[in-house]
Amino acid sequence: MTTDPSPQLWLYDTTLRDGTQREGLSLSIEDKIRIARRLDQMGVPFIEGGWPGANPKDVEFFWQLREYPLKKAEIVAFCSTRRPHSTAKTESLLQPILNAGTRWVTVFGKSWDLHVTAGLNTTLAENLAMIRDTIEYLCSQGRRVIYDAEHWFDGYKHNQDYALQTLETAIASGAQWLVLCDTNGGTLPHEISQIVTSVISHLSLAANQQPIPLGIHTHNDSGTAVANALAAVMAGAKMVQGTINGYGERCGNANLCELIPNLQLKLGYSCISEHQLNQLTETSRFVSEVVNLAPDEHAPFVGSSAFAHKGGIHVSAVERNPLTYEHIQPEQVGNRRRIVISEQSGLSNVLAKARTFGIELDKDQPAARQILQRLKELESQGYQFEAAEASFALLMYEALGNRQQFFEVKGFQVHCDLVEGKETNNALATVKIAVNGENILEAAEGNGPVAALDTALRKALVNFYPQVATFELTDYKVRILNGHTGTTAKTRVLVESGTGYERWTTIGVSPNILAASYQAVVEGLEYGLLLHHVPLNLENL
Repeated sequence: MTTDPSPQLWLYDTTLRDGTQREGLSLSIEDKIRIARRLDQMGVPFIEGGWPGANPKDVEFFWQLREYPLKKAEIVAFCSTRRPHSTAKTESLLQPILNAGTRWVTVFGKSWDLHVTAGLNTTLAENLAMIRDTIEYLCSQGRRVIYDAEHWFDGYKHNQDYALQTLETAIASGAQWLVLCDTNGGTLPHEISQIVTSVISHLSLAANQQPIPLGIHTHNDSGTAVANALAAVMAGAKMVQGTINGYGERCGNANLCELIPNLQLKLGYSCISEHQLNQLTETSRFVSEVVNLAPDEHAPFVGSSAFAHKGGIHVSAVERNPLTYEHIQPEQVGNRRRIVISEQSGLSNVLAKARTFGIELDKDQPAARQILQRLKELESQGYQFEAAEASFALLMYEALGNRQQFFEVKGFQVHCDLVEGKETNNALATVKIAVNGENILEAAEGNGPVAALDTALRKALVNFYPQVATFELTDYKVRILNGHTGTTAKTRVLVESGTGYERWTTIGVSPNILAASYQAVVEGLEYGLLLHHVPLNLENL
């Protein structure tokens, strides 16, 4: 633990550059700008935008931010040192960096002699000249330089003297920061701590004064990126580089959504304001939506399961004192406590879960026991209410006798076409529903039977409940529960619905996949209407 109650630590986000190297992740210019503005709002001081000149997208990104700058954050351009046996002044790859117009530039150079001789196919002396010439030139053009020492820890372990020479060269050339990079992600925390301590000591002696501040950049190939970054900070690093949700090449980068709360809440460093820390969960989910990757529900701090409690004894204890099973208050990082309902639940789970839906139950109330008994009966049949909280809410309302009936489904039919023996994606669903005693018959086509059924139901309801037009089916999952029974196997369907701002999940179980889907889709519409307190439009009856 640091002795300073609130020492400053600088955050450096590289989601827009290093994060986009993750397999399957791609961002448009608009995506990058939206993420940059959200990071600026959250108080991240340095945001690496990309490598101007490497592709037209990054060039346009920097030009757009020059037109409409961020409010507080420094947007940083990224590039390598000049090529061997050239000059920085004539190096074509450095001109787009200058044209990007950023005050800060991050330059990476080789620290490992193996990379110099085998990768760059040049001499150790020339590599030092490349570092010197590039940084001096950028500084002469009014830029402030962050020097990323690529493969630093591998280089230090293989040739300590040369690795330190690269840092000394960067300092002498005018770099403002030195960042030690565990590029291969193979170093362990105890090594990080020892090496960072040694580097700080060496540079202090070499300069005979307070050394230039160090940063840390870690990858997660050994599953220790966050631990490595924490070790570096505790050894004296003043800047931490990472990405939102740990996105990055191979196994990813150090996850800022884990680092920030650990650094700020556990180690007492000042990274961002308390109000901005409260935005962490929202920012994590926002970025996952923009990059079109499902959020990690079990991610520390920001995952939907990070503060979820399932065992009855755990729930009872947390209700009395959250410290029994929660290491921080969920609200500190913008998350919330969740009480998970399952066959393992006790009465305390039911009572606590009911409160999250605004339902106050007493443990001696018969309905509470009825809900618990019904829960266990349904879970034994294959239902899974921990993943379908909206369906559990409807179950509670029904047990209490106040489940509102917005509509009644009288029946449905679904047809899938076969054309010349080839299956198509076209499906036709016909539904008959009743709203306030009025019968409505509607049909719709869809890309598959569930989509067709969902569309037909919405068409039938939208005139009576216009809010239905804002609902959408966002996810659909199917699991076969007892596959050994062949085609008579029971099927569990989970349907996630939402409005873009809220999401809720419902469940259906049946040997018939369409019947299970129908149940989940119908309950999804019903809960959406309940959630938004949608009144009946009597003009259409």
